Parts: sequence; C-alpha cells; structure tokens
Amino acid sequence: MSIGYKNKNIISNINTTINKGEVVGIIGPNGTGKSTFLKTLRGIIPQIGGEIKCFNKNILDYSERELAKLIAYLQQDVYVGFGYTGKELVLSGRYPYLKWWQNEAEKDEKLALECMRYTGTLELADIPVNEVSGGQKQRILLAKILAQQTPILFLDEPTTGLDMVYQEEIFRFVRELAQIGKTVVMIVHELNLAAKYCSRILLLGNNKVLAEGSPKEVFTEKLLSIAYKVPIRVLYDDNSNNIEIAVKSDMNREQQRKKLLQDMFLIYFN
Repeated sequence: MSIGYKNKNIISNINTTINKGEVVGIIGPNGTGKSTFLKTLRGIIPQIGGEIKCFNKNILDYSERELAKLIAYLQQDVYVGFGYTGKELVLSGRYPYLKWWQNEAEKDEKLALECMRYTGTLELADIPVNEVSGGQKQRILLAKILAQQTPILFLDEPTTGLDMVYQEEIFRFVRELAQIGKTVVMIVHELNLAAKYCSRILLLGNNKVLAEGSPKEVFTEKLLSIAYKVPIRVLYDDNSNNIEIAVKSDMNREQQRKKLLQDMFLIYFN
C-alpha cells in the first residue's frame, strides 16, 4: 500500500497485518505521515495504491456506518461545541447504532455512564466539556470511543499536551483494552511510554516504514538516529524490561547554537 494526497506520495510499500489484541504504536518525526497513515487505514483518505482490508473485506466496500461499528477513531484536537456536557459527548459515540429519528435509549445512557466510570470521569457527566481540564477532556473522549463499542480503536496522539500522570493513565487504559481483546493503533510521541506499553512498533521515516517489530527490535540507537536525524541513546533495564530513550549530547551542535545565540544578541545590541 502507498499513501499520500493526490499525486504526492508520502509513504510507499506498506505491507503489514494488525492482529486482535495488539497495541501498535506508530512513531516517527513530525511530517513523516503518521496521521495520514492512520486516516488512510480508517478510510478517511483514499490510498494512492494497494489495498486495505478490515476483517478480510476491502475497506472501500464498507459504508461509513458499518465502519463506525468496527473502528473508533480519536483524532487530534477534537472540537466540542459550547455547552455540551461530558455525558452528551460520550453518548455521541452511540450514533452508529441509532436511526436518524431515534434518541438514545436507557441502555445507551447506562453504557455511556459505565464508560465514564471506567475512565474516571463520571463526576464530569453533567459538566460542560469546555470547563474541564485537558486531561479530563481526553479521558471523556476515550469514554466516547469506548461507548462506540468497536473491536478496533485508532488514537491519534491521545496524550498530547497532558502531564506525565495523565499520559501514563491513558497508556494503562489502552493496555487493559487490549487485554480484553480490543485492537489499538495509536500515534505516539512519548517513546519511553511506547516502549513500555506497545506490543509492536511501526517506525516511519524517509517516506517508508523504516522498521517494524517489538519495542526492543525497533528502539535501537541506529534506527532511531536514522529516523530522527539526531544521535539517540537507548538504555535497557534488564530487571524491569523498561527502555529509556533520550537524545545524546552533541557538543558540536550545542556550540553552534551558542555561537548563533551570541551573534543574535550582538546584532541586536550593537
């Protein structure tokens, strides 16, 4: 499969299979096509070449309502209209199961509240979403896609802008969902959390999938340095199986930046 926009090819020769119960992390530098990849898998953007199958059926052969019953998609920067409460937002996840003339039934409301209870947002049910914190909003949105009751979840940077407590909490939710049989594909910038919670990693870069495999197979200094174009340090903790990833100190780069900074000040004050 190849993806992109019209005549602009962003990623070529993608050939992968995502299995039930996996947490697949899509990583790579900004501008490598991560969101485009996820939107294409969901059928929002048509692929340039190749074929995408969901449960052995071409994704183009599904109606939008059918796809909404299979794949819940949490996009970046979700806009919520003024005045919508947490419960109303979560209930909107039930739309694939309702006719245009139907309102939510009692069972839909019960499910929505249970999803909010699971994500720790039940106390926000009657509060306008515009009045809650970023972390609370993300957990409400997670409750919404859970209420959609799909076997597959696509999450586009679900932890962006959250503090480390909320970031870890979202990843724990994701792992628990996979343990009960959900399949999760998520775009991740927090590499240390991806290493800890994802079962498989797709590393994008240089207009292709640079590497695919377990975190230990993909998170190598060589591969990450190629992808991010900076020297990367990877440390393994054999006791906890955790992987710590950081940018190596580059003295030449730092000296160049200091010199540029000094030059800027000299220009400004002279």
